[in-house]
Amino acid sequence: MPNTKTPAPDPALDALDRQILAELQADGRITNVELARRVNLSAPPCLRRVRRLEEEGVIRGYHADLDPTALGWEVVFFALVGLESQKQSALDAFEALATSWPEVRECHMIRGGGDFLLRLVARNTAHENELTTRLTGAPNVLRVQTLQTIRTAKDAAGVPLG
Repeated sequence: MPNTKTPAPDPALDALDRQILAELQADGRITNVELARRVNLSAPPCLRRVRRLEEEGVIRGYHADLDPTALGWEVVFFALVGLESQKQSALDAFEALATSWPEVRECHMIRGGGDFLLRLVARNTAHENELTTRLTGAPNVLRVQTLQTIRTAKDAAGVPLG
């Protein structure tokens, strides 16, 4: 029977680190002074903790959450891609190709049912069809199954920190 227990938190992170991470994940633009106030810490040690979390790679970066539709990206779809070969060179080549396309927003090598799962954005259905054609014509690609998003009920960034 598979292990269904929730993984234990990283012991190197204490409760205050987790609280800082939760606040930053919810609002990456928060000032250090406000962050320190929310976690009940003075500003200098709060900033030291944030810098340590950045240096350790726990915080990978900060970004703005953009509305794709407002910017003309009307279609979000997923592509399940199967390759003719699972040799490392073929996997690496496809990954390099997929990650070079700006429309590919996520690229995951997967197990079971395919080799890669991509999340793409397109301007419209014609653009989606063009991207699908480019995918199916890519070297070593055996099959592509696309799944168009109708609506998104949840799109949470980051990870649970509770």
